[in-house]
Order: sequence, then structure tokens, then C-alpha cells
Amino acid sequence: MTVAFTRRDALNEPLDLAGIGIGPSNLSLACLLESVPEVRSRFFERRGAFDWHPGMMMPGVELQSSFLKDLVTPVLPTSRWSFVSYLVAHKRLYAFLNANYDAVPRQEFARYLAWVANGVDGLRYATEIHDVEHRDDRFVLRFDNGQEEAKNLVIGTGSSPFVPDWAKSFLGADCFHNSEAKSRLKDLRAARIVVVGGGQSGGEVVEALLGTPDAMKQLIWISRRHNFEPINDTPFSNQVFSPEYVQAYLKLSGEQKQAALKNSILTSDGLSISTIHSIYRRLYALRYLDQSTLTASLSPNRDVIQMERDGNAYRLIVRNHFDGGIEVLHADAVVLATGYRFRLPDALGSLSERISLDRNGYPTLNDDYTMQWTGPRTNRLFAQNAGRYSHGIADSQLSLMAWRSAKIVNTLLGRQHFDAEPDNAQLVWATEAASAMRHQLRAGYSDGLLSS
Repeated sequence: MTVAFTRRDALNEPLDLAGIGIGPSNLSLACLLESVPEVRSRFFERRGAFDWHPGMMMPGVELQSSFLKDLVTPVLPTSRWSFVSYLVAHKRLYAFLNANYDAVPRQEFARYLAWVANGVDGLRYATEIHDVEHRDDRFVLRFDNGQEEAKNLVIGTGSSPFVPDWAKSFLGADCFHNSEAKSRLKDLRAARIVVVGGGQSGGEVVEALLGTPDAMKQLIWISRRHNFEPINDTPFSNQVFSPEYVQAYLKLSGEQKQAALKNSILTSDGLSISTIHSIYRRLYALRYLDQSTLTASLSPNRDVIQMERDGNAYRLIVRNHFDGGIEVLHADAVVLATGYRFRLPDALGSLSERISLDRNGYPTLNDDYTMQWTGPRTNRLFAQNAGRYSHGIADSQLSLMAWRSAKIVNTLLGRQHFDAEPDNAQLVWATEAASAMRHQLRAGYSDGLLSS
């Protein structure tokens, strides 16, 4: 139900914070703000209800992070909105523990998020913001039937499916982004299918297609990477999903950040081991056990140069970076597992010229997740999930959303309401930290506290 807001209410009592979009990140922020009654906040979503990546909820898909990295637990483990609280509320904690999951089903985590979204205060659905204007000392948010005003904004609209230029003019029933996979694949009757993208999303599409081959006679899976590589889920690699790493990353130059981001890409964008095993075993069975007529080709090191119509089908021109060759592929359907990109919501159109963007087209963020813009510092624009290049690879993941929300709350309050200081890191990232450690060691030797 759309909520009406009167001009008088908005002018007399502006919100301290208004949120645009209700995804996991702004949901986390709403949960944490329950412990800060002095902050008047409200979050708005154009959809009628919370729904987390419904198009990607195919059977068997798993979460790639720990369930303890939920909306609240890393900074407020006593919150009633933790994943464990959800399990207890639904009387299946022991059943969940006994299931001994290596990775939590994504469907389970989606239900947890929906449960929270149905209970936490300050959320308004079916309320589309058409325009945001900055006037005097506040932001004015306009809806179909009224407006709301707020001193600060937080953008939590998430990332949008990225479609390469060569595919944009062909989008439709037989050429689509994997964000629509669940609804599209079940009705796809194509003999030749090409899946573009070698990350986890592409793997899940391939796994689903191999599970119900139906009319499919040929499947080609293209990846730009050197191979179909697993996610780097080892303890030291996972240190990039920590507050310590973010603070060290923030001190790097632009070029150093780009290099660090490239070096850590497989901690986030690789294939889960279970997906790799499932695909390989299915291919083995199709080839050696089932006597299937399906031809499957896994093609790494490929980059699509051009796509064009070929009657009712498609022709793809592909460069093979392994040997420099050019290949021509034919397909009746193309699935684009080509990732996501952050973009500012259309409602901020009137403010866009006042917001600074980096060379990647993302808003330029300060360390505290505020956008750099030409308006007054007392009216802040926070951005969730927009710091992949400024704050590191973890920023677009679930892992640090509770910590980031805590940092935003602390900035709003101007004090450390939540303890968001880093823990003792297992890895020393920055030169400054190493220097401090050497100083402590030298002090220990001189004081006779450490033996040589």
C-alpha cells in the first residue's frame, strides 16, 4: 500500500535519514537504527514487498559467505534480527545445525531477509521516489501522492544487471541476463545455447541447464578468464572481507587500489567448489554414462567481439586470447552472466551534476561512505554497495554490510555508538602497521620483556 505524506508533516519534522531502496544493505541499516531512537529514519522501496534476487533462486544455489555475516551479528549480536534469531523463531535451529551445511542455501537466507523486512520498523513499500531536490538545509523526496523531507539520504538501490554493448539490441526471450534465469530457463526451448560469463552466476546457469537438458543439443560456456576458477575461500584470502583490510585499502593510491582489487578478484567472483564438482560430474555422466547426444564445450580465454542475427538464431564472433584466434559460434539462445554495476537511481537526476564520479562512473566516496558533492556538509549523501573501487572488493558483498551500516550510524551521530574499530588482524597490510609492530618489538627488547 502506498503511503501518503503531507507537506506540513515533512516541513515540520524532517527525517534525520531517508533511505532510497530496501535491499540487504539498507535493511541492515534499518535494523541497527532500532537501537538509536534519537535518529528518525524511514526507508522507501518502489516494489510492493522485499524480494532478494528472485530471478537467481534456482534449485541448490548456495550462499558464498558465512551466515554469521548477516544483517546485524558482526556489530550487534544481541539483535533480534540475526540469522540465528530467525532460526529460533521458526523452530528449526537444531534441524539447521544437524543439516551440517557446507554452505547455507541461498533460498534460506532469502527467507531470513524477508522475515526481517516484514518485521523491522520504518520500511515503506510500493512507494516510488520520482525526484529528489535539495532545498535550503534538507532533501525533498517526491512521490506520486506527496513528499517527505530529510536531512540526510542513503542510497541502497543495489547494482543493476550489466549487459555488454554487443548484446543490448538483442535482449528478449532468447537473449537475457542471468538475473532473469529462474523464470526464463524453464521456458527456454533452444537446441544451441551459449552462456557468457565464467563466474558463479554463469556456473549456476550451466548447472541448471545440464540438470534438465530437454531439447538442448549444444551448450557452450564462455569465460574471459584463463580457466573456470574456484573461489579463493581460504582463511588468509578471506582477510580481504575484514574491517582491517578496508582501512588499509583506503590509504592506497588510485593505481594501488586497482592492483589490489585485481589481485583479490577470486576471493569474490570465483566458482564455488560444489558448483565446479556438480558441473564436471554432470558432464562426465553425459559423456560416458548416459550416452547423451548433448555436446558441451567449456571455452575459457574467450571474449565476445560482436553478436548479430542469423535468421532466427545468433552468430557470435569470439576472440580466443589463449592463441589469438577468432572463432564463430552459433546459438539459438544466449544467457548473459556478465555481472552487475552500480548506478545512481534515476530519482537523483536533478542532483547528478552536483555529485562527483570517479573514472569508473561510480560516485566518489569519502572514507565514511558519504558521496562527494557540492551541497552543504550538513546534508550528507551516503551510498551502499558503491565502494568497490574506493573501499575494496568486499563492498558489494554481504560480508561487511553490518559493519558498513555501523559506520554510517556512527557518522550520523558524530560519535562511536557502535564499536566499528578493527580487530587484531592476522595479516599486516599497511607499512604503517608494520612500522608500529617493529617499534613494539624494539621496545620489548629494550625493556627486557622479550628474550633474543
